[in-house]
Amino acid sequence: MALTNEQIKNKLIEKFGDTITDFQEPYGLLSFRSAKENNLKVLQFLYDDATLHFQFLTDITAVHYPENKGNELAVVYHLHNLIDNVRLRFTIFTSIEQPDVFTATKLFSSANWMERETYDFFGVNFVGHPNLKRILNVEEMNYFPMRKEFPMEDQTRSDKDDEMFGRGGSII
Repeated sequence: MALTNEQIKNKLIEKFGDTITDFQEPYGLLSFRSAKENNLKVLQFLYDDATLHFQFLTDITAVHYPENKGNELAVVYHLHNLIDNVRLRFTIFTSIEQPDVFTATKLFSSANWMERETYDFFGVNFVGHPNLKRILNVEEMNYFPMRKEFPMEDQTRSDKDDEMFGRGGSII
């Protein structure tokens, strides 16, 4: 019998109760949230449980929500059960002032470079990571380029013609 999203959800609720929240199924992908302090407990449970088998880490990334004060950074884990071909998304939130999250490198070797990339672009500090340093950007960079801290374009530019981009001017 194939593993269903309902079975996964019930197992998570049975184990963690109301510390797991916001269950959704966009396009059939089970998604849920938990407190950042529980990230390793949830990941370990999903990995170890005899029926769940989420032993393949597909991706770790982050999303910056500047309007979400105190929880500006979402760290997103995508996991895959290769036996039943089921995927899920697990999200935790952390503040930009203290972006500390426990590393998953002891559980998933592949988390090493994914966490380094997430640190490099978003500034998430993966506590316990064996070599947390920039992986794509130069070490001298003093900002994290994927955060929404800068305007999308320079409003003072004089070398652009808004009419060429469908902004302003008259419509013929």
